[in-house]
Amino acid sequence: MRRAAMVVVLMAAALGGCAKDVIVGVGSPAAPEDLQGSYYGGTVQLTWSLSPSWNQEPFRVYGRRVTDNDYFLIAEVSNCSDGSCSYEDRNVLAGQTYEYYVAAVDPDSGVETPSRNTVEVAVPQPTPPPVPAGAEVVALDHTNYIRWSANARDASDFSFYRVYLDDGNGDHYVLGETDSEGFLDHLAENGQTYTYFVTAVDEQGHESAGSVAASGTPRPDYHGEWLYDYGAKPSLSGFRFRSDEATDPIVSGDAPERHFRLEVDDSGWWLVPGPEVQVYASGYETTALKCGPASDATCTDVAQAPATGYSTQDVALSAQTSYVLRVPGDDGQAHYAVIRVVMLGYDQDDSPIVIFDWAYQLAPNVRSLASALGGIVPR
Repeated sequence: MRRAAMVVVLMAAALGGCAKDVIVGVGSPAAPEDLQGSYYGGTVQLTWSLSPSWNQEPFRVYGRRVTDNDYFLIAEVSNCSDGSCSYEDRNVLAGQTYEYYVAAVDPDSGVETPSRNTVEVAVPQPTPPPVPAGAEVVALDHTNYIRWSANARDASDFSFYRVYLDDGNGDHYVLGETDSEGFLDHLAENGQTYTYFVTAVDEQGHESAGSVAASGTPRPDYHGEWLYDYGAKPSLSGFRFRSDEATDPIVSGDAPERHFRLEVDDSGWWLVPGPEVQVYASGYETTALKCGPASDATCTDVAQAPATGYSTQDVALSAQTSYVLRVPGDDGQAHYAVIRVVMLGYDQDDSPIVIFDWAYQLAPNVRSLASALGGIVPR
């Protein structure tokens, strides 16, 4: 231990079962209080409290392996605030136990006043949880949903996951932490591809290697569309399927390009086909417009449009039901589309409305509409 120049009293004190010199000088600084040590993630963390008579003096941190004879000065700390100080010793080896004490030092005289106690911290052999398996990305609207399997929970001391964004240039950044097998990246922008990986962390901060990289490109989803009754607001009662959300799909109920319009009468809400548009004769009870990898096992959608059974007749609408249409596209060819009615009701002015989600197959004459997971596949 370093000895100060202006020494008045030299005494030996047994601290933590180990003798060390305590040097008390004229105007000695106040000793640090309540020294504590802990281990987390390959680092020993030391904290101590400031004495009420602390006068902005810096502190020196001393440490040794318990198998060593002497302490070594390992750091000087001066950035204390809010009544406490801390230091992280990253220069530690697995399987070793370390002993520490902290001393306040007078910056003018060099006189040191050590803490009243030492602390011992054992550094374990790191055994991180298993690498998360099955990472994949579900692309949503302005959001990517990253999910993975729960195999890392096989570790008895599993704690949480870290989700990283890989910038493609060899760098990666922590997006966040979660204790579930899923994470939503709400900062993702439509049309941009993002790559992610996931690690598992145990209760002592040991982190697994990264999962396989998974990429996703957010794209527009068409949800929460609504139309008014043709008799109430004709200019907002027509609809035309679009290839992107840049063009408003709501058109006049009299527009010749409309694919359908909403009409409401005493017998209910009706989908009225537009020119050259055909609608499948009946709807399908579904739980979602489309079921993807993140959907639950009971999800039901219309995975494929029927090959036959269409007509130009009006179709009565029901909530939680999907309806398939065959429409002329901008290319003059037949395209398949589906709407799922979410709600039939009225707005604040008592005008009848329908709220629905929709999907439109851009490839002509292709009947695939959604995921085949849990879906209805009409023939």
